[in-house]
Amino acid sequence: MEHTRRLTRTEAGECITARRHIDLQASGLMVLFCLALGLQQVAIKAVAADISPLAQIALRSAIAALLVAALAYRHGLRLSDFRARLGPGLLVGLGFTAEFVFVAWGLNHTLASHMSVFLYTAPVFAALGLHLWVPGEQLTRRQWAGVGLAFAGMATAMAPATGIENAGAILLGDALGLLAGLSWAATTLVIRRSSLSEAPPVQTLCYQLAIAGLLLLPVATLLGDLGRIHATGAVIASLAFQTLVISFAALLLWFSLLRRYFASQLGIFSFLSPIFGVLFGAALLGEPLTTNFIAGGIALLAGLLMVTR
Repeated sequence: MEHTRRLTRTEAGECITARRHIDLQASGLMVLFCLALGLQQVAIKAVAADISPLAQIALRSAIAALLVAALAYRHGLRLSDFRARLGPGLLVGLGFTAEFVFVAWGLNHTLASHMSVFLYTAPVFAALGLHLWVPGEQLTRRQWAGVGLAFAGMATAMAPATGIENAGAILLGDALGLLAGLSWAATTLVIRRSSLSEAPPVQTLCYQLAIAGLLLLPVATLLGDLGRIHATGAVIASLAFQTLVISFAALLLWFSLLRRYFASQLGIFSFLSPIFGVLFGAALLGEPLTTNFIAGGIALLAGLLMVTR
């Protein structure tokens, strides 16, 4: 019996991968990850005249779903594994789809830099949801202060600015960006409160991409978006970037880093994504940066840091 117990302890020690503090390699990879995410909204907006944002998201989701499904099969996942978690899988797929429908719709009205910032309100909404519905996830006083600061920054950033054309349309797009962030947060809550919290990340990602592709491709077809695609070099490059880099490689890199390093230290780097998004929007698309948006964005990101640190 004692020999059996020693074997069990040895095997357990070998199976546990100790997470370690972030090092130079992980820091560099996280900067690249955030650069890619910051460029995402700009890549969608830059070719919107030749292919609608909805068609872009439908196509990239469907193609990336096939790649992730192949990877899941290679990792030993079978249809029976997907059927076992079909209920929560459908919910996270619907939340993921709603998130990017709001992103696509919002980018028709607002700036890519604005969408980059408002999409990342998701951690605030997720923290509030976890506080209400997940035991042990209650907010501290510091986090409540961060929530208040984030919402004050949000209101400031969305305040109409003088001298900006189409201010009403931009405000609508900003509101859709908030709904995208809320949908992202809802997806996080479903994962935390369901059996998906114990599922391999590639399985969750497969649910999200497959359902988004299955739902959005018919919608884009009915709206005529797929028939209005002008397959320019920029369109092909943007779709390849969104599919291979964002929807496949970047997310798999994130999951890989989470298995090896402390999530709290990795999470700090995620605040670079909206900053890069704003910089790319201004540099590549010539988007204006108003004083109230800059001030509100800084307050919003500071509040997010207080909530998630």
